[in-house]
Amino acid sequence: MATSIGFIGLGNMGGPMAANLLKAGHAVTGFDLSEAALSKLESFGGKRASDVAELARDADVIVTMLPAGKHVRQIYMEPGGILETAKPGTVLIDSSTIDVDSARAVAVAAKDKAIHMVDAPVSGGVGGAEAGTLTFMVGGSDTAFEAARPFLDIMGKTIVHAGGSGNGQAAKICNNMLLGISMIGVSEAFVLAERLGLDAQKLFDISSTASGQCWSLTTYCPVPGPVPTSPANRDYQPGFAAEMMLKDLKLAQEAAGSSGAATPLGAQAAALYALFCNSGGEGTDFSAIVKYLRGS
Repeated sequence: MATSIGFIGLGNMGGPMAANLLKAGHAVTGFDLSEAALSKLESFGGKRASDVAELARDADVIVTMLPAGKHVRQIYMEPGGILETAKPGTVLIDSSTIDVDSARAVAVAAKDKAIHMVDAPVSGGVGGAEAGTLTFMVGGSDTAFEAARPFLDIMGKTIVHAGGSGNGQAAKICNNMLLGISMIGVSEAFVLAERLGLDAQKLFDISSTASGQCWSLTTYCPVPGPVPTSPANRDYQPGFAAEMMLKDLKLAQEAAGSSGAATPLGAQAAALYALFCNSGGEGTDFSAIVKYLRGS
């Protein structure tokens, strides 16, 4: 049975996610500031809304994919926003990656309106969004999670209920802090190997089956050759841009500061990615940090 779904934020991630909902037979109405993004949605059979209020008024489910916490608060909580317009019982899925405090503030406001809401940031990049194989880290009540689950299943392959509101965001920033740290470690190992005269493929063959094995090495190797599908083999065109990694590392540091957690490696990773982005690397894949470490 087709469900009326509103989708706000139809960029590199949101566009393919909305397309998968359409392919599953649902009716999708989108809103975005980009004319090209709206036209692309229409080419897949979706419709466009003139504003957020129009979209929210008729939707049974609303998915958002927005840049930052301030945008989420604005779209949901300001006059004419989703919470003012959506009907009770609407299911809200925010797949933005934002600060935990913003996620929890919007969830409280939604609960006051008798609206189900989950924070459900994603991992898997553009390829995962297109293939419908994303991992969703979901925060929210059991009731809200079960209401959102059928739609998350269409857009993703692995759906994990991380706990109460905000816990999806907590899981995402912890995961990406770990990812940023591990990519720097793998990159440093390959740079050192180069200086010592050790062939990159030989290091990969050894470390990929030894104690240095990790996702940043075996799936997303930062040097050309060993993993043909990694961005290193397409001139570091982004699957996940360095500027987005820096955003997530900054969110992790904000959370560490507010919670009193010690994250010295996370802090160093944030500092290195800031230097890399400020030197012109912001639009390349985050694995291109190897070029910065190499000095090239």
